[in-house]
Amino acid sequence: MRFGFLVFSAMLGCSTALGQSTRPEDWEARRQGILNRMQQVMGPMPTKWRGLPLEMQVLESADLPRYVRTKIRFRVEPEDRPTAWLLIPKDVKGKAPAMLCLHQTVDCGKDEPAGLGKNTELRCGQELAERGYVALCPDYWTFGDYRASTYDPYQHGYRSGTMKGIWTHMRCVDLLQSLPQVQADRVGCIGHSLGGHNALFLAAFDERIKAVVSSCGFSSFASYAGSKYGGGDLRNWAQKRYMPRIAEVYGNDPARMPFDWPEVLMAIAPRAVFVSAPVRDENFLIEGVKKCIGEAQPVFRLMSADGSLRSIHPQGGHSFPKEARDSAYGFLDQQLKQGSGGR
Repeated sequence: MRFGFLVFSAMLGCSTALGQSTRPEDWEARRQGILNRMQQVMGPMPTKWRGLPLEMQVLESADLPRYVRTKIRFRVEPEDRPTAWLLIPKDVKGKAPAMLCLHQTVDCGKDEPAGLGKNTELRCGQELAERGYVALCPDYWTFGDYRASTYDPYQHGYRSGTMKGIWTHMRCVDLLQSLPQVQADRVGCIGHSLGGHNALFLAAFDERIKAVVSSCGFSSFASYAGSKYGGGDLRNWAQKRYMPRIAEVYGNDPARMPFDWPEVLMAIAPRAVFVSAPVRDENFLIEGVKKCIGEAQPVFRLMSADGSLRSIHPQGGHSFPKEARDSAYGFLDQQLKQGSGGR
């Protein structure tokens, strides 16, 4: 199959072959092939709920020195109305760019990026609101307010917690674009760890995301080291909150997976991607991250977006230190405040 050959060539680093074999205007069909293979593992996108009224409710509000923090509830699907923190800066004139801020694996969920958690390195929603962005911080299923909920996505047609997260985050983009304070064509996403890979998954499926920041979010499946079962064992990725079909269908084997992280990055091109991958991350090894970046770069070059895929490698382990966050925020400013905001 021609498409499979081209992607395989790109994943081998054959940028010359890729550039000679396809045109930018042909890439959309190839991108759709990547999304189809991702859905083989994640289950199908629940398109039947597109256009469902959001019915946003305000639950509480706090007037802080530089922004207003509001807890809201909104409708994601008929039987799921999650809560989120909405942070709206005070000093914005007209409309502002917006950021969806996704949390790591932490019980308090959305509280952490909203500035209410204990880890001061991961208050990206608070920091971005102070920088002039409208910030929305939702819970991922099984965290935050979902911990007290009886909602189970598997009883509502989902094949993975990952696809449930993608759909919830797409509805968050709907909500941000509906707000009068938001510049609808300048929406980005940021996350660390769990939030780092969910941010990339969202950007792959939702072209409204014009810039994405992933901290400690991925490495090639073969290099994944976050399992007690040994390198490359994907059992952790097969948990119910992620993608059970990785175990059920693909035997936790990277070689059998229909997609890998270079293809996720390719699916986002030519939109802007910033990756922070610390040199001593014990889960996502830096060698595997660099391999993914290198294999995805030919597609960004093909799309005349060579500078849109950027990576940095701070010292330390599985963390998002201040210097990395400052670089990420500067990148977002270029893309969402000064730049074209993507295609």
